[in-house]
Amino acid sequence: MDRNIAPTRSNLMKIKDELSFSRTGYDLLDQKRSILVSELLTLVDQAVDYQNRVEKALRDASEALEDAIMHMGRLKVANLAGAVGIESSISLGTRKVMGVQLPKVSTEFAGSGPFFSPEGTSMLADVAVSRYREALSLMGQMAELKVSIMRLSREVRKTIRKVNSLEKLVIPDREATVKYLTGRIEESERESMIQMKAVKSRMEREEGGRR
Repeated sequence: MDRNIAPTRSNLMKIKDELSFSRTGYDLLDQKRSILVSELLTLVDQAVDYQNRVEKALRDASEALEDAIMHMGRLKVANLAGAVGIESSISLGTRKVMGVQLPKVSTEFAGSGPFFSPEGTSMLADVAVSRYREALSLMGQMAELKVSIMRLSREVRKTIRKVNSLEKLVIPDREATVKYLTGRIEESERESMIQMKAVKSRMEREEGGRR
């Protein structure tokens, strides 16, 4: 609370306006905090699910590749890898949640099988390619979720600091200043009223004495 501020009506109105603005800001930031936390928790749940899916997809792809190596040999599988004509691209977009820019990741593939001659090759090679492609797509979604979670977490922390500052510092300070100024102004007005009554009473006595 600033006790050096002059106890005037204009200053009181100014502080009241600041108090009203602070309360409005607090309400808006509190709503923003709730929305951000809700979105963050939703993304965390999705990230846990995608983490499990990515790990499973990579395990399945690795097992399919190992099976292909066991059936055809490591050298042949290595030679077949050069025949896989799949091109991948990752498109990045954005979406906004309460002013926070979050990424949108889209993984696209160009090229489809069959990539190998059916003679002398095992279908396990195609299975491995398909599973690695699925894993790559899931990893793109996982990256989107992790970056979104980091950005939302950072914004939630900033918003919480602002909310706490308004709730514990700014608003109580403005309330105390309003109370202080109101008391000083009322006290000053009472003193002025007493002085005016005293002056009036003295003038009436002097007027009566002249009569």
